[in-house]
Amino acid sequence: MTLPPRLPPKAVLFDCDGVLVDSEPLAFALLAEDLARYGLPLDHDEIDRLFLGGTIPGVFAQARGLGASLPDDWVADFYERLYARLAEGVPLIPGVLALLDRLDAAGIPYAVGSNGSPRKMQITLGQHPGLIERFAGRLYSGQAMGAPKPAPDLYLHAAAALGMAPADCIVVEDSPTGARAAAGAGIPCFGYAPQGDGAALAAVGATPFQSMAALAELLQLPLQP
Repeated sequence: MTLPPRLPPKAVLFDCDGVLVDSEPLAFALLAEDLARYGLPLDHDEIDRLFLGGTIPGVFAQARGLGASLPDDWVADFYERLYARLAEGVPLIPGVLALLDRLDAAGIPYAVGSNGSPRKMQITLGQHPGLIERFAGRLYSGQAMGAPKPAPDLYLHAAAALGMAPADCIVVEDSPTGARAAAGAGIPCFGYAPQGDGAALAAVGATPFQSMAALAELLQLPLQP
């Protein structure tokens, strides 16, 4: 069982897509186009329920199991088209830079733990020079590790890389898959649910919040001077 969070935390571990950058709508739109083309039409809610927080190889296996006639080379082809679309522009999640400013002012280190590939993180975070430099050397990919979420390995690795015990960290997620990874690692999790739809996150032990300003208050971060 995950212990109650230490507040303020000693370190913060962020998911990437849907927490730092708003990349999921673009990715899911492209995915919906592809799945419909290969015989598996799904609406936004279905795609969100089935695939949020997963990996593209995982989507491939699951979609085939649901009847999509995806070709054998679909994963590599989809990645290239996805990267091209993301490179056209991905907005920041509102309030992220102000949250990082407060963490910096409090001397609290942070890292990224994402199921996305290192290349994807460079494309999305790299569009925002005020953002990617803050995570230099602290971008960790569950896919590159061979242990994507919901396995706890990624967050355990990120905590260790920061020199922190898991219980002294908190994880910031937007998917039940990621929240389960945090729980498996013994790290308290806060779940970003900007529309107030945090029930699925709460069901797996995350504390829902609706804005990065609200998260700063939940974490008891001191106000900047």
